[in-house]
Amino acid sequence: MEFARVIFSGILVSLLLSVGAAAKVKDLPPCNFKAIYNFGDSNSDTGAISAAIFPRQWPNGETFFHKPAGRVCDGRLMIDFIAERLGLPFLSAFLDSIGSNFRQGANFASGGSTIVPQNKTIAESGLSPFALNVQVFQYDQFKARTTDLYKDKRYSCRSHLPRPKDFPEALYVFDIGQNDIAYGLRTVGDAQILASIPDIISQLAIAVEHLYTQGARTFWIHNTGPSGCLPSTLLGIKNPPPGFLDKHGCVKSQNDIAKEFNRQLKNRVIKLRAELPQAAITYVDIFAAKYGLISNSKQQGFVDAQKICCGYHKNGIDVGCGGILPLPNGTQIFGAACKDPSLYISWDGVHYTEAANRWIANRLINGSLSDPPIPITHACYRTS
Repeated sequence: MEFARVIFSGILVSLLLSVGAAAKVKDLPPCNFKAIYNFGDSNSDTGAISAAIFPRQWPNGETFFHKPAGRVCDGRLMIDFIAERLGLPFLSAFLDSIGSNFRQGANFASGGSTIVPQNKTIAESGLSPFALNVQVFQYDQFKARTTDLYKDKRYSCRSHLPRPKDFPEALYVFDIGQNDIAYGLRTVGDAQILASIPDIISQLAIAVEHLYTQGARTFWIHNTGPSGCLPSTLLGIKNPPPGFLDKHGCVKSQNDIAKEFNRQLKNRVIKLRAELPQAAITYVDIFAAKYGLISNSKQQGFVDAQKICCGYHKNGIDVGCGGILPLPNGTQIFGAACKDPSLYISWDGVHYTEAANRWIANRLINGSLSDPPIPITHACYRTS
């Protein structure tokens, strides 16, 4: 008992020191981030899949861009709001060469990406061939080639390239892992998914460690969201047994898996801070932000969190956002958008609307759901 009391006291002291250090950090000048480099899946893909495989179709992009803009959303994603908050332009996708300006960052995120590489094609699994390790390879090539070109005074587009000295002063964002869990839920049992989590976390840590060796110093790492609350998951559930859903209508077992993933990710982030002495690593609780919105949707001015804005889902017929289903009578059903996306949390059953992304981003950017609890503007400072 005495030993347990000593351990608890040590944890409490560490927590108080961390909170105190975070408070002092907020009094320091904001970080001068020169660029953002983002790694992730469709939650932060700003055009990779559109450029490499198939373009996003209307009505994606209707709210903000007024046309499809490579995002699975009616408007901006959280990575867009992060860029705005830091006074930087929206990130061009690394795979989109047309009209891109990479001076202040690049986006390696790709819709359908996982942390662990998959053995199936995108047609078979719905997963992207650009897993996290591939995104990191792309970053390495990007950094090497742009550095060489920037040093060549004869190159006419140097103003579109990052300066070599800016890479250590960039913010490195990770928003990936949801597809590893989602694919596991479709293919194996809960026990196998749980058993695979240590390896998934380890591969994310390897990516962070590699970028550190390449000069990256500031990392902003999102945990995974409440996949058990996705409307697309809930569409196929009829007459669930008692206890299957939580009090907010989410699949409890799926959220429990996400929570375990997040617990192990946080522990690994803590270890990374010790292993990478010059790195400032922030763990961002996106689960808490998203679940907080879903569980209080109406109080926050949204409709029921399970309602989907874009697509057709009636009478057992499901047509995805922007999709078209021909009918035998010669007519067709179009997966149209709702009249006012700003009232919805879910855009297409999996991804969030711009309004929801803004709500969530506001609660992440200020640091209130981060460890350490510092705003993104001060993420370059170590607190321990």
